[in-house]
Amino acid sequence: MSGAAQGASSVEVESKYDVDGDTPLPDWSHLPGVARVGDPEPRDLDARYLDTPDTDLARNGVAVRRRRGGPDEGWHVKAPAEGGRSETQWPLGELGDPEADPVVPEEIQDAVAAWAHGPFLPLARVRNHRTAYALFDAEGGVVAEFVDDRVRARDERRGVESEWREWEVELGPAGPADREGRAVLFAAVDAAVFAAGGRPAASGSKLARALGH
Repeated sequence: MSGAAQGASSVEVESKYDVDGDTPLPDWSHLPGVARVGDPEPRDLDARYLDTPDTDLARNGVAVRRRRGGPDEGWHVKAPAEGGRSETQWPLGELGDPEADPVVPEEIQDAVAAWAHGPFLPLARVRNHRTAYALFDAEGGVVAEFVDDRVRARDERRGVESEWREWEVELGPAGPADREGRAVLFAAVDAAVFAAGGRPAASGSKLARALGH
């Protein structure tokens, strides 16, 4: 199997927050290690989530999605991992009709075989207008990425639509590598977000919120 077929994996370390539609952006000037905030980068994302009829993936904390748009466009499998969540990505491949129900590629079915076997049916669609900001250190390394998301979602099985705004801060390659350093950084992130009027996220993921969890 080729490297592309195997997928590229990483572990996400991030915090999520709920915010109102008119909440002002946080002040990141007091974040440890952050020297400047990058320019806003708009991204329009369209994610289609799939699961078995009995939601075997969701019951195991696993998500399969096909996402169009943004720098990590493609197929993703997210699963629990120590210190965060693992994300494995594959190229988007031949898209065909973007409005048709996605078909899970064989290599991704193989990747989730420990948790579930098809058929895989549409579970939710999450469309997101994202504005991303890189938080740089003095040498130009990315300590973290902050994203301001305005989300429209549809629970495909119940036919329920919803809208909300949320923020995410994800650790970058120049962020602290040790547990204590990460704790200090994310405590400062919490303080900046709460000062701006944000609050801890009520749902663990966009998919969970789309499904009413």
